[in-house]
Amino acid sequence: MKKQHFLLLYVFLPFLFFIISMAGVYAQKKVVINTDYYETLPQKITTRLYLNQKFLKFTIPSANQTDIEYKANTKLNLGIGVTYHNFSANIFYGFKALNKDTAKGKTKGLDLQLHLYPRRWAIDVIALFPKGYHLEPKGFAINNPNKYYYRPDVQLKLIGISAYQVTNKEKFSYRAAIIQNEWQKKSAGSALYGGILYYGTAKGDSALVPKSIENNFAQKGISNLNFMAIGVGGGGAYTLVMDKHFFITASVVANLDLTLTSEDGTAGKKRKTSIGPSVVAKGAIGYNSPNWGISVNGLGSALWSKGASSPNKYYLPAGAIRLAITKKFDVKKKGGH
Repeated sequence: MKKQHFLLLYVFLPFLFFIISMAGVYAQKKVVINTDYYETLPQKITTRLYLNQKFLKFTIPSANQTDIEYKANTKLNLGIGVTYHNFSANIFYGFKALNKDTAKGKTKGLDLQLHLYPRRWAIDVIALFPKGYHLEPKGFAINNPNKYYYRPDVQLKLIGISAYQVTNKEKFSYRAAIIQNEWQKKSAGSALYGGILYYGTAKGDSALVPKSIENNFAQKGISNLNFMAIGVGGGGAYTLVMDKHFFITASVVANLDLTLTSEDGTAGKKRKTSIGPSVVAKGAIGYNSPNWGISVNGLGSALWSKGASSPNKYYLPAGAIRLAITKKFDVKKKGGH
């Protein structure tokens, strides 16, 4: 097993287990919510029909030319889901009728994004292993102006977790905005604080910088990048409610990270330790009630990592956008009670 994989096991996994265990401990302490601000709807089961589009790209910066942005050609998925109390399940499929753009090549591989909202926490876990990326616009780094530069061999691996405490859990609900199994009736917000841990690699069978433009990049010849970032940060979230049902939610947390980056290629291996930023953001807009709702929400993160070859930073954003229609049903106990 490679050295970086041992690092993943010994650093990332204990951190993940610690966060989940802490969330479990805090969950046992009952939160007395202010029902003037939001309701939990414990006797309701929430069903949803949704469209979901994930996004992922990796940017190699240039000092004097357009940056190289390797983009995954992710599918637009149609799905259904259900939520009851703290348990959610979703199934989805990327139907061909929704994904007719084949000119950018295929992206295949595992893409898991888990978003948890215990009353006192907002936790995001991602495990991304897609392979197959393209460059935009058409004709960039390729002789044919009508085609995209496509690399089926380029693979990005990204594993990460962010966990933030929600200080005003009595009045503010992430679930109302993102999952819609609760109902935020009055405007409220909360301060957030916590931290992140990310580990990732980007590699290809040959250099990541295309041969035709390599003279414009200090990273020419590099075929394998490894990076790890650990940091702490804080921010806030706020839901503006109009007429008890229409809402707009925004949540942003900025982190200050210690980042370790290694670049491996024809010039050998170079390492860089630096301080840099990362951001975790969420947003939603829609209509919600005890019976049904409709919303558009986005969840994402962005990480900047400085290598040894260039003073400019690598940039890696990932996330998802979803349009969802939800319907809530009463769950009747036996005997009609």
